[in-house]
Amino acid sequence: MKVPFVDLKAQYNSIRREINEAVNSVIEAGSFILGKEAEEFEQRFASFCGAKYAVGVGNGTDALYFSLKAFGIGEGDEVITVPNTFIATTEAITMTGAKITFTDADGKTLNMSPQCLEDYLKKRFDKSSVKSPLPRAIIPVHLYGQPAEMDGICWVAQKYALRIIEDSAQAHGALYKGKRTGTLGDAAGFSFFPSKNLGAFGDAGAVVTNDRKAAEYIMMARNHGRKKKYEHEFEGRNSRLDSMQAAILKVKLISLEKWNESRRKHASLYKSLLDGIDEIRLPYSPQWITPVCHLYVIRTKEREKLAERLKEAGIETGIHYPIPLHLQPAYSYLGCRKGDYPVAENAAQEILSLPMYPEMSSEMVEYVCSEIKKII
Repeated sequence: MKVPFVDLKAQYNSIRREINEAVNSVIEAGSFILGKEAEEFEQRFASFCGAKYAVGVGNGTDALYFSLKAFGIGEGDEVITVPNTFIATTEAITMTGAKITFTDADGKTLNMSPQCLEDYLKKRFDKSSVKSPLPRAIIPVHLYGQPAEMDGICWVAQKYALRIIEDSAQAHGALYKGKRTGTLGDAAGFSFFPSKNLGAFGDAGAVVTNDRKAAEYIMMARNHGRKKKYEHEFEGRNSRLDSMQAAILKVKLISLEKWNESRRKHASLYKSLLDGIDEIRLPYSPQWITPVCHLYVIRTKEREKLAERLKEAGIETGIHYPIPLHLQPAYSYLGCRKGDYPVAENAAQEILSLPMYPEMSSEMVEYVCSEIKKII
């Protein structure tokens, strides 16, 4: 049996007629940038998240960048995030001119640890050592589709007067104590990269916020700082959601809840079949969250052998992510060393992402698990 890591064609086939109609409608209308399709998607996605505003942009990286800029983050500031995330999180910080700072992840969830965050800030704001740049914002990442521990993070943020920009690129529709990701901080950046739970047919992203001024700023910033045609309040960027992607996302949004539930069912089956294997650590989800299982990530010290043998059995896997950001060549200038963030570093040596997409069959999950049991 062949089990792909993700199968975008299977998803397209399930909604082929609706997608084709939406695409043809855009072509017939002849309007391809922003416009009616983008506005309708923004309204629907904001409503889905339970927020006042959603602003479509070119990609998830820009969504984080605009979110930071909307709250005045820039040169002379410091933004705190985790090292076990995709580089887009930190690229957005650098794009503003702010300094990147890391704090370690929680050993169970692999999301931002509120305790590590507070420990860092206590030292940072010690009167004898306060120096510029000062921390101004936190970017918690809802890694693998599982919300971070937001009560603790929000408490720390309030204590130190920091903005919270959620990286929700992997968490479309996830719930933390009944609230959607995207509404748990000041703003959130979403990615609609094709393989996401809600994916476009190319690059696309959105900022979700309840702050009117932030939304208005981003609407201008994504379109060259323009308030109306040929009148520019400031220099912005070219990062507009195109009509084709908006139309496709409108169609897909209708099925998002159903797809997320399918992912949770697959995750539950993985858990029931792999539970009790000493050599494997399964994902940990606190009872007060509802994850959307963007990825199903196990941990094992035998990762390389397991990945290779699964490949031989026709099963694709991935590693998200093999090198923590503080050890990436791109960030050597930060002066971080191996051992600075042990939880993130240890996880990077053990994590293995198993196939996960809504259209998987139970037989596929069962086959993956049976092969794992043969190997481990």
